[in-house]
Amino acid sequence: MSMTKRFLLPLFIFVLAMFLQYGSGTFWFLQEPLISALAKTGEVMTVLSIAWTIAVVIRIGKNQLLKRYDIDRSDNLKDRKVHTQYNILEKILVFIIIVIAAAVALMLFDGVRNIGISLFASAGVAGLIIGLSAQKVLGSILAGLQIAITQPIRFDDVVIVENEWGWIEEINLTYVVVRIWDKRRLIIPSSYFLDKPFQNWTRTSADILGTVFIYTDYNVPFEALRKELTRLLEESPHWDKKVNVLQVTDARENTLEIRALMSAATSPAAWDLRVYVREKLVEFIQREYPESLPRTRIALQNPLPDKQGGKPVDKGKPIV
Repeated sequence: MSMTKRFLLPLFIFVLAMFLQYGSGTFWFLQEPLISALAKTGEVMTVLSIAWTIAVVIRIGKNQLLKRYDIDRSDNLKDRKVHTQYNILEKILVFIIIVIAAAVALMLFDGVRNIGISLFASAGVAGLIIGLSAQKVLGSILAGLQIAITQPIRFDDVVIVENEWGWIEEINLTYVVVRIWDKRRLIIPSSYFLDKPFQNWTRTSADILGTVFIYTDYNVPFEALRKELTRLLEESPHWDKKVNVLQVTDARENTLEIRALMSAATSPAAWDLRVYVREKLVEFIQREYPESLPRTRIALQNPLPDKQGGKPVDKGKPIV
């Protein structure tokens, strides 16, 4: 939406408000109570239009400033930081403007002003009740403000929250929207990110290590697997050419645990690289070393006679 279109509606409301305040009296067929009501409506609309215009100015100023910071590029840590600060600051300012505009509009009515004075006279009890009822709301707003300052999360951060993996899509005053990898949206209170632990995979940089675990028999050739891993990584566009490691991380009764460690520029690329390497390593073992697939061996302790020749089975011979 262009700048001119953003100002059209508040400008129309302002012109209409001016007409109601100063032009409604020119209609001779209108009675005095109706003229007063229209003038009071015009005053309220004036406050609304001014508040709306200020909010539009803030939005346009924020958009102009953020044009210099592109969060779509790969190395976007500084850009996401600025986007987070400016967007939350905009929401805080708009919230304050709405509160002030509502207060000014209410003070235009004598009846409401008198009610307000009587309420302030008993502010002890009323303040306590309002404070208790609004405790969570105020806590969430303060949490949103603290997120803007300390920034444990930023726009487009990759996080794991409530065992769900996704990206930070929106940061509002009272809640945060996480876009999960399967396009679901997880709505979380802002205070969650200050009170509970969570994983942020892009806190300091976007690059990340990926791991693939393969379970094989004890006779698997490790050097052949290392060469195949290197070949697969060099052919993949997702590898950033920084980390390429294959290690035996565990030796169990029947299998070996082999870990392939690789690096990628972003977490989505790391995910695609992991599933690609896992699939191709399994295919390589199946094709080149099928005897190295996980197997279970059983050794017979008591030989049984052969039904045909009457000869016992060799003692301790493993059956695979």
